[in-house]
This record gives sequence, C-alpha cells and structure tokens, in this order.
Amino acid sequence: MNAFQILSKLTGKLTIAIPAMMAMGFVFGAVAPSDWLQALILPLTFLMVYPMMVNLKVRSVLEGVDGRAQGLALLVNFGVIPFIAFAIGLLFLADHPYFALGLLLAALLPTSGMTIAWTGFAKGNVPAAIKMTVIGLLVGSVATPFYVQWLMGAEVPVDLLTVFRQIAIIVLLPLVAGQITQHYLRRRYGQEGYQKRWAPRFPPLSSLGVLGIVFVAMALKAGDLIASPGDLLIIAVPVVLLYLINYTLSTGIARAVLGRGEGIALVYGTVMRNLSIALALAMNAFGEAGADAALVVALAFIIQVQSAAWYVKLTDRVFGSAPETDGVGEQAR
Repeated sequence: MNAFQILSKLTGKLTIAIPAMMAMGFVFGAVAPSDWLQALILPLTFLMVYPMMVNLKVRSVLEGVDGRAQGLALLVNFGVIPFIAFAIGLLFLADHPYFALGLLLAALLPTSGMTIAWTGFAKGNVPAAIKMTVIGLLVGSVATPFYVQWLMGAEVPVDLLTVFRQIAIIVLLPLVAGQITQHYLRRRYGQEGYQKRWAPRFPPLSSLGVLGIVFVAMALKAGDLIASPGDLLIIAVPVVLLYLINYTLSTGIARAVLGRGEGIALVYGTVMRNLSIALALAMNAFGEAGADAALVVALAFIIQVQSAAWYVKLTDRVFGSAPETDGVGEQAR
C-alpha cells in the first residue's frame, strides 16, 4: 500500500482520525514544549487548503438554472446562521470570547468539498452543490472579516487589515495556485486522465493538513485544558446546538420550497461548514488566543462529519426515496 492509499483510507476515517489527533496533540503539549509548533501553522495551512482548491470547479457558477436554491443557500448562510451562532455565543460563551469567535468563524465559512461528496452520497443535486460550494467560498472570504469586526469587535481585538491579509494568504493564494494546477494537469493529461489519475490524490493531502493543524491547536492549548478541563464541555453544548438548529432550519426550508435533489443540496450546502479555512483563519489571524477559537472548530469537525453521515441515512425518510434513473438522475438535474 502506497502513501496515497494510506492517506485515502485516513480521509475516510476522519471521524476517528481527528479525535485521535486531538488526543495526541494534547498529550504532546502536556509533556513537551510546544511553542515551536507555531512555525508549522502556515505550511500546514497551505497543505490543508491548496489541495481542495485544485479540484474546485469555479466555472460551475455560470452553469445551470437553480437560482432559487442558490438564493436560499446565500440567505441561510449569511443572513441567518452567523447570527444564530453569535446568539448562541452570547448565551453560552459570554465569558469566553475566543470560544465564541471560533463558533462564529465556523458559521461564517459555508460549504466545502464535503458538501459535494455528501450530496452525492444522498443522491441529491450535485451540480447545485458544486455551485453552492464555489459561491459560498467566494462570498464567505469577502464577508467574514466584516462579520467578525461587526459582531465580535467589542469582545475580541479585530484588525480588519490583518484578517483580509490572512484571507488572501489562506484562501485566494491557494485558490489561484489550485486553478493553475488544475488547468496544467487537464492540458497535460486530458480531462479523463486528470479525473482518474490526479483528482483523487488531492483530498487526502488536504486531510493530512487538517490533522496537522488539529494536532498543533491541541498541543498549544494543552496547558490551558489541564488547568481548566471543563473547557471541552463548555464548548460542546454550543457547537452541538448550532448544528441541530442548522439541520432543522435547512431541512424545513428545503422540504417547503425545493424538490428532493435541490433540497438535499441546500441542506448540505448550508450545514457543512468550511472548517478547514475556519481553522486556518483562527490559527493565523488571532495570535496565541486563536488556539481557543481553533479548539471550537476542531470539535466542530467531529460533530460535522458524524452528523453528515447520519443525515445521509435519514434523507429517504425526510425527502422520500430517490427516483429510478438512468445513472445520471438527480445528480445531473
């Protein structure tokens, strides 16, 4: 078994790998100096974000006619969920502003590659999910600094220029590099060669970056967790509550307004958060205190992956069974 096969298996076991890496990071931070790990944050960030940008289909924004689903996704992602996260933070995390910041960051950066994957697993409208992913990434990158300044500026020192600079480094630079890489590989190996040989290699690299960042965040936070072991419990309830509200709201809207395929895409396009970028932003833009925010995002990883898997099992009950197709069906409509 080669390295990519090992990484691919690891990517499929993130529900186990992330808690394990959190535990390893905690143990390392408890027994060894961990300040030097700060130097790994930026390279691990690039390793985490760049691979997901290679397979991103930016042109998909101009394809298809699903304006209602896209409009609803934007409304939920930027008009509702950030304010629910902020309210939950005020209710549960008033004495822990950087925990509240982590919750807000998770809520502000919607959609990831998992949005597309889970929509496919549930036999939803994959093209709509792809479009939601691209639009969510672009809008979230622009909007996040303003939301953080507006909602958290009184509790957390927010240097707007610094946040924009970090967005450029951890989102826009990898996005440009990823699209150049995709263009080169498609020209060199053709569409079929790219899809079969190269496209599957990038997501596992991103997972490796995620695990590295989670390890570093926990190692840097270990001393504080030893001193205050109740911190994980403090953040668990708000994170779980955010996802419960998000699933309930998105499912209700999808059932009321959209068909099965677009409804499933809407749920995963509004509940799946781009936690990789949220984690990178927490660790890069807010100094040492960003480890508190990163701890919230790391816990959200566990809950998000587990809940997405369970929701796939429930989609037929919620939206009805997928119609018989010719192999393309809902994913192409």
